[in-house]
Amino acid sequence: MTSEFDLIRRYFSPPTRHTLLAGGDDAALVAVAPGQALAVSTDMLVAGRHFHADADPAGVGHKSLAVNLSDMAAMGALPRWVTLSLALPDADERWVGAFMSGFLELAARHDVDLIGGDTTRGPLTISVQIMGEVEVGAALRRDAAEPGDDLWVSGTVGDAALALAARGGEITLSPAQRAFADARLDRPTPRVALGRALVGKARACIDVSDGLVADVGHIAERSGVRAVIDWSRVPLSAAASALRSEPVMRRAALSGGDDYELAFTAVPGARAAIEAAGARTGVGVTRIGQIDAGEGVQVQDGSGRAVELEEEGFDHFG
Repeated sequence: MTSEFDLIRRYFSPPTRHTLLAGGDDAALVAVAPGQALAVSTDMLVAGRHFHADADPAGVGHKSLAVNLSDMAAMGALPRWVTLSLALPDADERWVGAFMSGFLELAARHDVDLIGGDTTRGPLTISVQIMGEVEVGAALRRDAAEPGDDLWVSGTVGDAALALAARGGEITLSPAQRAFADARLDRPTPRVALGRALVGKARACIDVSDGLVADVGHIAERSGVRAVIDWSRVPLSAAASALRSEPVMRRAALSGGDDYELAFTAVPGARAAIEAAGARTGVGVTRIGQIDAGEGVQVQDGSGRAVELEEEGFDHFG
């Protein structure tokens, strides 16, 4: 019978590059470079809430790290170290091996060390803590937006929620549309390079995980401002653009979540620098509105009329 320590030795002890001491002791040891602050974030994924228990384990491994890398991107931090804790119904080496292949492939792509964690028996649950470095005083924060700022978003939004809508039978997509949307949902691309490139150019930033309106709303609340989003400017993928007039598409793009793009603000004078940062990192960036005095988030159509929303975003307790 496979033991906990067999699993740790076989799957959770890869070589490390940025770590003084990784697995094998009661704690890992890391050293932050001079002039750097330590950025720390934690996310939990629960089977049946964040993913289906029968989902492709390699994809679940990829996504469980990607959502944490996205938090580093939103802070403008360089990810360095990660810990991983798993509750498993049983010691299924096939599942664990596939999960770790997806997790470690993405970790290697971003040069992140897995330095510890824990395993136990229980309902399938994944907990990831990620740590990174960002220059002292330079982190992108939610509370830095000011009236007069432009509001931007990276990439395209709504594809992941569109995949969920298709899986639920709310909309029918072509095979090509479905494949693209499924990939965006199951294997998101964290915008780490763009987040780093925005340091010193953007003011406030957040990753779009719970829905564009909801997450921009966090910036508005923390900064004490109002955000205005122009729905006609919100970037949609080629797979989604033909559906812009459909209510399900509007809901997916504005409220759906799981995009893991970056929404951020910047002074108008930074437009050229931000577009250059997007070009340099291979990520499209689009101005979708502005920051005003006031509070909350307002969505308008291209003529300035208010767009009514059925919901604003995902709530774990909603």
